[in-house]
Amino acid sequence: MPKILLIQPTQYGADNQLCKQKKIHLPGLVFPLLAAMTPENWEVEVKIEVVDDVDFDSDADLIGIGTMGYAIYRGVEIATEFRKRGKLVVMGGYMASMVVEMALKYVDSVVVGDAEKSYPQLLKDFERNGRIERIYHNPIVDLNGLPVPKYEFLLEKPIGNMLPVQAGRGCNQSCSFCCIASLYNGKYFTRPIDEVIRDIQRVKDFGFKRFYLLDDNIVSNPKYLKTLCQEIEPLKMKWASQCTLHLAKNPDLLESVRRSGGNMMSFGIESITQEGLNKLEKSWLKVSEHKKLIETISKAGILVSAEMMLGTDSDTEESIRATYDFIQQTKIPIPRFYILTPVPGSTLYDRFKAENRLITEDLKRYDGSQCVFKPANMTPQKLTELYWWLYQKVFSLRNILKRTIFNPAALRSPLMHLFALGVNLHYRKYIRKQVPPNIF
Repeated sequence: MPKILLIQPTQYGADNQLCKQKKIHLPGLVFPLLAAMTPENWEVEVKIEVVDDVDFDSDADLIGIGTMGYAIYRGVEIATEFRKRGKLVVMGGYMASMVVEMALKYVDSVVVGDAEKSYPQLLKDFERNGRIERIYHNPIVDLNGLPVPKYEFLLEKPIGNMLPVQAGRGCNQSCSFCCIASLYNGKYFTRPIDEVIRDIQRVKDFGFKRFYLLDDNIVSNPKYLKTLCQEIEPLKMKWASQCTLHLAKNPDLLESVRRSGGNMMSFGIESITQEGLNKLEKSWLKVSEHKKLIETISKAGILVSAEMMLGTDSDTEESIRATYDFIQQTKIPIPRFYILTPVPGSTLYDRFKAENRLITEDLKRYDGSQCVFKPANMTPQKLTELYWWLYQKVFSLRNILKRTIFNPAALRSPLMHLFALGVNLHYRKYIRKQVPPNIF
């Protein structure tokens, strides 16, 4: 019986030690889905390195490595070690798909983009002659007929209180910095609603009361989302996802989300300057509406999580310091910040390279906590300094408490704001070590 070992690498911290956790708070869906797509004559083993150790003496015939952002560099180390031992190694995931030529220096094969067609073909090729192609690139045309993910591979790990479900993939926007925009070119694919509900029911059958809708932008198709919410509502589940602030502009849809159990959403706010958004090809998002839309979502009883970038061409030291004021005023319970990073393969990367603004192409530094380009209005060093200043200021204990349990919105959703407190304290632990915070 052939065997495949699937590995999700962790990342390195500022102390050059591997990041480890006691629990996986937001487990991914890729490996349970791949496991469900694997023929029965194959054995599957899953290692998630943030909680597991990787056994380099594994008896697996194939090694599959996921590449989520900065963790690709730990993935390269893992791949190199396995290849020294004569193993066939394949990489997949969005980061490897963006830097295919770089990845191919360290692995035998790269699966570019979606794996629904490529993964079964790769396994067939190996079974036929013990060899695999260098590149598998088979774009999907729909998301119909996906199997129920084998959540059992996650349940054998220490995990939090949510399991992932996916309703759609891609996004109908084309922001210049975004990996999803580069891979999907403004397309948003939706799954049949009955299949999504089937997967949510499976999560419920395992005893979970929450799930995470693992979509890039669930409001890409408002009509679809409303119908989905109507089908979710009878299940009496709570759920979270991510989308644009435009959700607040559709009161009927917002109410459908709330009524169906949606009680936490993550939003890409990016910047407090309109010029900055415009230059990132995100002009459809209006800075003048930020506060009102955030307030609308909070009043609906939905916990707001937000992502913002520092270093757009309109950013100055004053605008970054004003970003702190913005967080104070809006009381966003879970804010996250990144230094603008031109990921290879993105429109932004191509523009900065053409303008001779990249100060390094050492991709190990492209982790969102270091400035790797020449900002328009300050030095790279100053931008990095302000990044850590902002994080440390926002995540002081006093400010964490003000944004979570002492937030007026906590009266509407006290349990979620207690959850936000825990997330903030988790982030603060990383920030104090100058490690970009994340939830694995």
